[in-house]
Amino acid sequence: MTAEVVAAPAAAEAGAAGVVVVTLRHTGRLNAMSRAMWRQLRSVFESIQRNPEARCVLIEGEGGAFCAGGDISEYPAFRFDAAQLRDFHENDVWGGLSAMLACDVPIVARIDGACMGAGVEIASCCDIRIAATGARFGAPIARLGFPMAPREAQLVAGAVGELTARQMLLEAATFAAPDMLARGFLSRVVPDERLDAEALGTAQRVAALAPQAARLNKQTLRALKVPPALDVQAQAAIESIVHGATDPYAYADSAEHREGINAFLAKRPPAF
Repeated sequence: MTAEVVAAPAAAEAGAAGVVVVTLRHTGRLNAMSRAMWRQLRSVFESIQRNPEARCVLIEGEGGAFCAGGDISEYPAFRFDAAQLRDFHENDVWGGLSAMLACDVPIVARIDGACMGAGVEIASCCDIRIAATGARFGAPIARLGFPMAPREAQLVAGAVGELTARQMLLEAATFAAPDMLARGFLSRVVPDERLDAEALGTAQRVAALAPQAARLNKQTLRALKVPPALDVQAQAAIESIVHGATDPYAYADSAEHREGINAFLAKRPPAF
């Protein structure tokens, strides 16, 4: 079973000079993110940031799905210990996501099939999000008995909107691509058979423009996303949650956390 995040130049015959294709690949698991894949995601985007030839990133999943979430088969090995759970979210997951957020090279997401949990988080780090009509979105982790980590929740709420984030996290709601377009999360929705051409064509158009200007635009947009005073307050609020008196990862050994994950792995409904 292959589980990896790989980067490669777009095919030369496609006329896509400067386009780096990042592929999420987890065979048989709808590209669910393993711990190793999160670390690879960080390494890949740190490398792209240092690459002066990179003009645009096209990130996609292999085999008809973008990313179905985290690799739950790994969870019993570490999620029930608070220190290991914190390390997973604060270092593995946030390390990968923060490398994407810090990348000055424009990122286009090509989304088909399942885009759930970790997939929504990864897509939230992209500049342009193009989805096939048949794509589905959500973060139904309430069914697994655990919350979204604080930094990840801030990221997702900022990208999908607070109302949608509340529905995803509290109701375990999932949404079709046209609905996510209407809610402002997607740039475009195209028929499934046109997704490849539309996503690559968008990446090509971005790559054909001035690369230094693109990097500077991303730096400016990052700085302007939240007014500085509010940004400081928001960051302080997140830090107070992550490092406050009440540990947000203290639920690690809770009965409902164990029940949610064990029920999923046993393919039975959880009894909360």
